[in-house]
Amino acid sequence: MEGMPPRIAIPMPHSTDHEYGERAIPQYERAVELAGGEPVRVPLDQSASEVKKLIERCDGVLLPGSNADVDPGRFHAVSWPHTAAADLRREAVDDLLLDDAYAQRKPVLGICYGLQSLNVYRKGSLIQHIPDFLPEATRGRVNHEAGKKVAIAHTVEIELNSALARIVANGTNREGRGLSRKPELWQPRDREGHGFSRANAEQKEDGALAPEGMLVVPVNSSHHQSADAIGVGLHIVARCPDDGIIEALEGTDPNHFVVAVQWHPERSVDDDETSRAIFRALVEAARG
Repeated sequence: MEGMPPRIAIPMPHSTDHEYGERAIPQYERAVELAGGEPVRVPLDQSASEVKKLIERCDGVLLPGSNADVDPGRFHAVSWPHTAAADLRREAVDDLLLDDAYAQRKPVLGICYGLQSLNVYRKGSLIQHIPDFLPEATRGRVNHEAGKKVAIAHTVEIELNSALARIVANGTNREGRGLSRKPELWQPRDREGHGFSRANAEQKEDGALAPEGMLVVPVNSSHHQSADAIGVGLHIVARCPDDGIIEALEGTDPNHFVVAVQWHPERSVDDDETSRAIFRALVEAARG
């Protein structure tokens, strides 16, 4: 019905750790409600046909965080010692949600594990434990597992020509308290954290032209894995400037809203206008 709030499907974060799931999901639901949407919990213990019936009545998808890790077998890797047990029911429901979202062009927002789930769904791969991947020179610069008690763990640098940059910039133009400061324009940095010269800022590793600057946003952080090889139809739009870890992905189709961030904006919607803007963008895309 016209005027009804868009229905946003949110899978339960974990299929067996119910205490964690029940503690985590209200934050996502509240963030969606504040943005004008109607959150719809998607259980992980129903049949595929039951899940499909539920999600076909939804207008958008929010893939939340989880204390599981995506099964490394899905990207042809062996599980590392620090890799948490996979949650195959959560993975199956995420896949059903993404099947539907891509078929019907429903907007998708991935958060933390949700980014990783999306990337693997699109045939990408993951770094299974960030400290094992980083060189010694950058390994100790950022604690990506800082947790929810640390309001600002580090900054992220967002590509200026991305949808995420437009979303965040729109958030700073509204009334609201920021975590610390409004986003700024900084020059791009390399993986060692050093500023690029104009010459090497022109050409990035993937061959695309780099913008003149980056939008810099302070974020929280609660993850030990991150995207590695990027999935089909996705591209990198943000990194941590201190160590180069991928912090946000977007879909390459300009007519399909697909945004995923490695931090947890649902935890900071009360204090941070840019966090609220991310959920508003999802809900507005679902409304359209």
